[in-house]
Amino acid sequence: MNEKRPNILFVLTDDHAAPAISCYGDQLHLNNTPNIDRVAKEGVRFDRALVTNSLCAPSRATILTGTYSHVNGVTTLDTPIDSSQPTFASLLHNAGYATAFFGKWHMGHGPGHDPRGFDYWEVLHDQGTYIDPLLHTADGDVQTEGYATDLLTDHALEWLSKQNGDKPWCLLLWHKAPHRPWVPHPRHMNLYTDPIPVPETFWDDYSDRATPAHKATMRIADDLADVDLKEDPPEGMSYEQLSLWKYQRYLQDYLRVIAAIDESVGHVAQAVDERDEHDDTITIYGSDQGFFLGEHGWFDKRFMYEESLRMPLLMSYPRRVPAGQVVSNLVSNVDIAQTLLDAADVPSIDRMQGMSLLPQITGVPDAQVRDAFYYRYYEHDDHMHHVWAHYGITTERYKLIYYYADGLGLANTNNVTYPPEWELFDLKLDPHELHSVYTDPRYVEIRDKLKQRLLELQRQLGDKPYERPTKAERRRMMGKL
Repeated sequence: MNEKRPNILFVLTDDHAAPAISCYGDQLHLNNTPNIDRVAKEGVRFDRALVTNSLCAPSRATILTGTYSHVNGVTTLDTPIDSSQPTFASLLHNAGYATAFFGKWHMGHGPGHDPRGFDYWEVLHDQGTYIDPLLHTADGDVQTEGYATDLLTDHALEWLSKQNGDKPWCLLLWHKAPHRPWVPHPRHMNLYTDPIPVPETFWDDYSDRATPAHKATMRIADDLADVDLKEDPPEGMSYEQLSLWKYQRYLQDYLRVIAAIDESVGHVAQAVDERDEHDDTITIYGSDQGFFLGEHGWFDKRFMYEESLRMPLLMSYPRRVPAGQVVSNLVSNVDIAQTLLDAADVPSIDRMQGMSLLPQITGVPDAQVRDAFYYRYYEHDDHMHHVWAHYGITTERYKLIYYYADGLGLANTNNVTYPPEWELFDLKLDPHELHSVYTDPRYVEIRDKLKQRLLELQRQLGDKPYERPTKAERRRMMGKL
């Protein structure tokens, strides 16, 4: 182990889909993110980094604690974190790191929920606003003026400038962007005026899918609101024309707010370079989950489908990690905490449920890799998106999803239940997940093996398979006893 402990720069964004990062192949054929791409060029691009629960608050809790939602307690957007539980930041702080947090927290405010384990923190109120955001600090609220992405970057750089080199530092810069409603800075309004290609699955009719795909209200054509579009569509459009017009407006602003993010990454990277700390700094760029950019006709996330499940994840550490790597193994946001602790030579704790990715990317022979990954989404049939609660397992080739369709009395869930349904996808033959083969007799053996492996993963992780509550149990869940 190198005696010098690495600094850590962790830039996290909200709802940034991998196809909107040019180092992932520029699937939009026009997006350019050179500063974000630099992280991949100097280190590792993870092509199948998966989230345990595709929602902002639960994913952030998993990243910090290295645990699944059923362990850290943050299952939905309205279940705040118990911030007394250990995180990689608090463990680094206890080990002598200077630590700071700037940006979107979104796991509750006030005693018991505010950030802990940081020497200094400034967090956006709830989701935060793009313009003139209110910041919560340990010393009280601060009303700011300016554009959130720029402000957070400037404040983070100011903190970094005060670090004198006596301690290694860990800086978390967690942006609001590109979260809905996608408000660009005026300096970027001239970008992305050419037509943006439409995804192959844009006109998906969900004909070979279970009921939840039909019930979700995330359709660009039907469910994008005035606040998202920011202008009225031209009159006299057909449904198809209106759908395409809304798609263009959505993607234009989505990509414009990412332009400010890429600039932010460039500014903080330059500051690290100027401090002569580049080689000894771990830089991570990621997002809290994936996002639908018109695939299946959708925006938003939540589903276990690949576009929602897969987060972008890039990492560089020039002193130890060879540059230009591409990792296609199954990795996860639950692994980040242990990876950072491992790199800093700080022991993780038994409670953490991921694994360090450092052996895989530093060339350790026979490094541990996953053969399967467990996912669970709890926020059943919420009033805006109406995605059913589900869990499932994915391997390199197959994905099995069980929609148990029960909110179990959790915050921001519907207390109406639906008959459970299953989906099974062969990702090799059907990479866009258009055709469930759950009832196909040719897949019976595969289906049964995946169900068994799903149960094994639940036991391993300490989660319980769904069992429909009795009437008495449900009354207790609903607070009626």
